[in-house]
Amino acid sequence: MQFEGRRRTGHTPNLTPLIDIVFLLLVFFMLTSHFVQEQALNIDLPVADSGEAVLEDDQLEVVINAEGRLLIDEHIVEADNLEAVLQRQLEGRSEKTVRVRGDRGAPLGKAVTVLDAARKAGADSVDIVTEQR
Repeated sequence: MQFEGRRRTGHTPNLTPLIDIVFLLLVFFMLTSHFVQEQALNIDLPVADSGEAVLEDDQLEVVINAEGRLLIDEHIVEADNLEAVLQRQLEGRSEKTVRVRGDRGAPLGKAVTVLDAARKAGADSVDIVTEQR
């Protein structure tokens, strides 16, 4: 008499229902979530936790002191003449980057004036210089 042994069949679980459920959950969360946009940002420009260290090379730097005065190469520049001065300084440079170094108490309006003047003068980019904590 000969007995047949138990056959071992490979039982692999069917993953199709699991994949379907995960996909449905993903779609559900994507449709029901909303992205919050900050309406007002409370930022402190002069200090940053992250950033890249920049080598002190020959880049054009505009300094805004606490009183709101603008300085280029330690010379006071009036806001009305800033665009012309920046344009003159940038025309002989291969890298047309302007750095803005502002005091913590400097008015934001002066920073916007510098950014606008740099853009009009032909600067490719404007960097805001901060201190890393």
